[in-house]
Amino acid sequence: MSAAGEGGADPGGPRIRALRAAVLTVPTEAPEADGTLAWAETTLVAVHAEAAGVTGLGWTYGSPAAAAVVGAHLAPAVTGRSAWDVPAANEAMTRAVRNAARPGIAGHAISAVDIALWDLKARLLELPLVTLLGAARDEVPVYGSGGFTTYDEQRQDRQLREWTEGAGIPRVKIKVGESWGAAEQRDRRRISAARRSAGDAELYVDANGGYTAKQAVRLGSHLDAEGVTWFEEPVSSDDLPDLARVRDAVRADVTAGEYGYTLAYFERMLAAGAVDCLQADVTRCGGVTVWLKAAALAEARGVQISGHCAPHLHAHAAAAVPNLRHLEWFHDHVRIERDLFSGALDPAGGAVRPGRDGAPGHGMALRADAAERYRRS
Repeated sequence: MSAAGEGGADPGGPRIRALRAAVLTVPTEAPEADGTLAWAETTLVAVHAEAAGVTGLGWTYGSPAAAAVVGAHLAPAVTGRSAWDVPAANEAMTRAVRNAARPGIAGHAISAVDIALWDLKARLLELPLVTLLGAARDEVPVYGSGGFTTYDEQRQDRQLREWTEGAGIPRVKIKVGESWGAAEQRDRRRISAARRSAGDAELYVDANGGYTAKQAVRLGSHLDAEGVTWFEEPVSSDDLPDLARVRDAVRADVTAGEYGYTLAYFERMLAAGAVDCLQADVTRCGGVTVWLKAAALAEARGVQISGHCAPHLHAHAAAAVPNLRHLEWFHDHVRIERDLFSGALDPAGGAVRPGRDGAPGHGMALRADAAERYRRS
């Protein structure tokens, strides 16, 4: 009997029996940096949710402390609840961390659990997650993202060409704003080199909040000269007035939102007229439940949404919203997700097609042998 049929004896459906969290830390290929941060490893917190003999999987990228939040705060809030009622579980988790600071690490933990619960529900129903959510599109456009400030010109060129010429992805992005904007001339040279590498592909840049507002505006003419159409976080995404000023002054689309942990954050950003495209990260904002709400907020204002990083976790939700622009095919996360999980998507031609193979849930499964190499707890 299917899990859905098994749940027929209980009007509430199958019950969530357990949550399990694991911390995995994966070294980068080489030291990496953007405009405001450097790193040599990436930490993934994976969550498994169980009901009626079926397991759902979610994860987030961030502090290993998120695993402790799952055990201490979130498992007690969702265990015993109906596996059908994911929004109710999300609300229960949000209330459970009221005094543990919902934005930040607790937000990462909630996101990982929420994703696992949506995956669990879809697997219980033996449906691809996009089918459960309701598809608005068959294909989800992606853009190649990496171009770290630690790369020399040869490595940057090789990566950009792997996306454009190798995979046929017609959109690529590099990091700028090196050393909090202190290497502006090198940024300009790297942007020009990226244009030569990318050919006719759309070219994007991401400063990770490294510039001052006037510095970002001055860079605008160079972006125009090189045909750059996407200027991500030219200034801090917490500085909405300056973000809006830069948006008004440059021709490239100004984008931000990846550090949004609540709907109120996204609403303030949209109300301030600070972005041409809203970014939201399903592994930070509260999972699929809140990401879909953020997309609706943007749609109500005539603004598109883009999924930040973790492309395999965004794909099904992204296919369910009409105002999607694209997903970030982020180098670090793609490398990790292909290595640690089965079911990876193929971005050939510049788009992924979630649910096309009919696999239930989001279609990803953690490879136990691979995970053991990187497990911390």
